[in-house]
Amino acid sequence: MNPWRSALAVFRKELLDAMRDRRTLLVVLFSAVLMGPLVLMALSGLIASFEAKAEQRELVVAGIQYAPSLRNYVERQTWTLREAPSDYEQRLKDSKLGDPVLVIAKNFEADLLRGDSPEVELVSHSANQQSQNGARRVADLLRGFSQERVGLTLALRGVSLDLLTPMKVQEVDLASNQTRAAQFTGMVAIMVLLAVVSGAMNAALDSTAGERERGSLEPLLMNPVGGMSLVLGKWGAVAVVSMLVAVLSCLSFLPGQWLLRSDTLQAMFQFGWTEVALFLVVLLPFSAAVSAVLMAVAIRCKSFKEAQANSTVVVMAVSLMPLVSLFNQNGEEPWHLWVPALAQNTLMTRVLKGEGLSVSQLMVPLFVCAVLTVAGLWFVARRLRGAAVK
Repeated sequence: MNPWRSALAVFRKELLDAMRDRRTLLVVLFSAVLMGPLVLMALSGLIASFEAKAEQRELVVAGIQYAPSLRNYVERQTWTLREAPSDYEQRLKDSKLGDPVLVIAKNFEADLLRGDSPEVELVSHSANQQSQNGARRVADLLRGFSQERVGLTLALRGVSLDLLTPMKVQEVDLASNQTRAAQFTGMVAIMVLLAVVSGAMNAALDSTAGERERGSLEPLLMNPVGGMSLVLGKWGAVAVVSMLVAVLSCLSFLPGQWLLRSDTLQAMFQFGWTEVALFLVVLLPFSAAVSAVLMAVAIRCKSFKEAQANSTVVVMAVSLMPLVSLFNQNGEEPWHLWVPALAQNTLMTRVLKGEGLSVSQLMVPLFVCAVLTVAGLWFVARRLRGAAVK
């Protein structure tokens, strides 16, 4: 029989076997479809909560009765004052209070009238993200009060306020809207990578270690089919399932944008058909490579459970590699493109930022994926030949 026809026959057989396990297949595909809407809903909910806090313009304060001038300034800025609870420190530690607490001493107004600098405490908790974000806004509010007092004092003495600002600084942000959005949506690339790996894992394990455990691998090797044709057919079926998960995961972000509750994120997050195409250009070779690697890991195992335990190493590597770019504050490095999973995360992050992808940037991870695919298939074919001899 022609080797390619043999590989196609094995491919059809393995694909039908994967389709017969409908429950597992539906769970994998259904999770891939839901991933985009769920991730975007979680992100938009988080950002919407921060925006709602910022719009409330509420100041939690203890001892505001000792600072009538500060009360007047805060109310003129359309902020609302709220008395701090007595146990505010414990509430901040337990993240039950999402606002920082301004603590004012009894001698605040007297020190201010004497020309001294009264001290206030802005209490927050670094592990309480909401209070940390609110502390910046309250600090800006207090800074405005200090500048107003200085301006009034100098004006009474006939001194121009411009003397205190000999230099004006204009802040220019070079980041585009998509680049700023990528700070929040960077996890999209990691989630898609993990979905691709999980889509390939079950099919790869079932077609190798699963068949060995069921005792159906040895009769399959007795057929007049070449070892490489058998491997190519099995790998093709696994790769198709993984690629299907990649396609569904990327497409799920298109309708997922309809569920965004944050107007800011909706304006900044631009993910259309162009981004879907660029994601798939990056992900499809990775799907082929990770399918071959998972098959190579599973073919060494005697049972499906053992193969699952060994495949967690691959899943862990894929989930940890993107963290390299997170911890690296020097930006992208050329060697990032030579590391599987890290290269795909780097390129997809560039797409999310609205930056273009050059041919040279795509060729390096494509070459690495091709090498991994060939090496994985060669290893599986070698192990099958050994099993056939035994």
